[in-house]
Amino acid sequence: MGNDLKPVLVFDSGIGGLTVLREARVLMPERGFIYVADDAGFPYGGWEEAPLRQRILDLFADLFRAYDPEVVIVACNTAFTLAGADLRRAFPDMRFIGTVPAIKPAAERTRSGLVSVLATPGTVKRAYTRDLIQSFAGKCHVRLVGSENLARMAEAYIRGEPVSDETVAAEIAPCFVEHDGARTDIVVLACTHYPFLVNVFRRLAPWPVDWLDPAEAIARQARRLVPLVEGAEHPAGFDFAVFTSGNPDFSTRRLMQGFGLGTGPCARSV
Repeated sequence: MGNDLKPVLVFDSGIGGLTVLREARVLMPERGFIYVADDAGFPYGGWEEAPLRQRILDLFADLFRAYDPEVVIVACNTAFTLAGADLRRAFPDMRFIGTVPAIKPAAERTRSGLVSVLATPGTVKRAYTRDLIQSFAGKCHVRLVGSENLARMAEAYIRGEPVSDETVAAEIAPCFVEHDGARTDIVVLACTHYPFLVNVFRRLAPWPVDWLDPAEAIARQARRLVPLVEGAEHPAGFDFAVFTSGNPDFSTRRLMQGFGLGTGPCARSV
C-alpha cells in the first residue's frame, strides 16, 4: 500500500455508499479505501431475509480473505439492520461501523414532532428500525415510508440517466404529513443512495424540510475507531472499487473514476 496501514473497506449493495466514502476520505486521508458494491445482488429490497443474510456473510468471508481491511463501513441500512449482529458474531476480530436510520438525531432536532423515515422496504419492515423508534423517538410521530424504486432511480441519476420528476414526487409524497396544524419537518434518508437525489427532493417537496443524511456521522464514527497514525500518508494510486458482478458497465466505471477509484479484482463473482 505504500505504507503499513491496512485499508478501510466500504460496502454497499450498489453505488449509494459512495456518499459515505466521500465523507470518510475527508476524515481519514491517510488510509487507502476499497469500495465494494454487491451489484450482482442489487437491489436488496426484493430479497427474502434468510438468503440475503447468508449472502452477506459469505461475501464478507471472501472479502476478508482477499483484502484484510482494518475496519469495515457497512454503508447500507438494509444490510446492516438485517445482518449487522450476525457479522459481528461471525467475525469478532473485525470492527464494523454500521449504517442505521438516523432516528435518534431526527427526534432530537424536530420541532413539529412529525418525522418521516424514507427507506427501502427491507429497512422499513426490520425490527431494528422499530426498536430505534421505540428507544429514541417515543414522543414523536414517525412515519415509515418504504420506496420500491428510489434506490434504482438514484443509481440511474448518478450515472447521468434521466429521472422523471413526477415519479420522484410520487415516491416522496407519503413523507409529508400535516396533523393538527403541524407539518413534517425532518425526513431521514435511510438509504445511502438517496442523498444523490436530495437536490431533486428539495425542488419537488411540497414544503421545506431537513433531509437528514447520516454519511458524515458514519465517517466520524469510523475516524473514532481508527486513530490517526502520525506521519502516515495516503498510499498513492491505491483506492479502488470491487463489483461482485465482475463486470461494471462503462458509465459505472466512469463514475468510479470520478470518485478517484480504479476498478480492482473481484473477491468472487456471485
